Amino acid sequence: MNEQSNIAVNADSEPVAFNAALAEPTNVLIVGVGGQGVIMVSKVLASLAQAHGYEVKQSEVHGMAKRGGTVFSHVRFGPRVWSPTIAKGEADVLIALEWAEGLRWLPHLKRDTGVFICDTKRIVPPFACLSRRLGAPMRYSTETAEQVAAYVSEAYAIDATKMAEELGNERAANVVLLGALSTVLEFALPEWEKTVTAFVPKKTIAVNSAAFELGRNWIADAKSEPATADAALPSVPTHTPYRPRLEITDAWCKSCEICVKLCPERCLKLNADRVVELVAPEKCTGCRLCEWLCPDFAIRVHLDTEAPAMEAAQ
Repeated sequence: MNEQSNIAVNADSEPVAFNAALAEPTNVLIVGVGGQGVIMVSKVLASLAQAHGYEVKQSEVHGMAKRGGTVFSHVRFGPRVWSPTIAKGEADVLIALEWAEGLRWLPHLKRDTGVFICDTKRIVPPFACLSRRLGAPMRYSTETAEQVAAYVSEAYAIDATKMAEELGNERAANVVLLGALSTVLEFALPEWEKTVTAFVPKKTIAVNSAAFELGRNWIADAKSEPATADAALPSVPTHTPYRPRLEITDAWCKSCEICVKLCPERCLKLNADRVVELVAPEKCTGCRLCEWLCPDFAIRVHLDTEAPAMEAAQ
């Protein structure tokens, strides 16, 4: 992943805690791609609201939850809720676990009062790499945080994935965003912590608790020191020559052969130990299809742009 910075935009005042005791329900939209934990975030929020005595309606689409497909969940709670879905322009909070998905759903956010919390993680889908030519440009969103800020009243661009990686578990990125979300909803901190703990594996409670606290603290820091106007998300490389490099975690590979069978360049195979390996690196185009389809997160694709790699690509 490219080096990215955390950015708070249009966040000069304290966030408004949405009060579900009002006549209108509170609407929270959670979006991302399969494998990021979108459904887990929605379940935590729905459970928390139910425990608080509110009526909760939840609607989700996760048929494409196989890594890479779009996943979204509508959560509405209040004293009385009728419809399970959130209409365009009616979301009080939009939580996005992936940058492009956040932009895709931005029209659903209330423009005057809505809060946008987004991981700056960029997952470029395979169909964005229409050309197999080495170094070919990728078709992916190039919008910056400042451009998004012009559309919403309060926005936070958080590199939650990097934060989680530094804690030792990239999968805790969704809990970092839950921590950020906890600062704009009305529920007490002990209730949040208890509910999050109930929904994560026991062996990951410590790292997820740290991730939750990290998300809360980041919002507090962003409020005390708003980002300068020139802060921006780095754009996705489009024309820079690169050399694909695969990072394979042998211990995670379960020998399913999905990547081997679906690699368009046929450059992967299972070795004698039934672990995937790259046998034809010169054929790899960095399309990321193997990374996206691996159900065990055993493959990561790096696009190296250092001088030696650039020379090799020429």
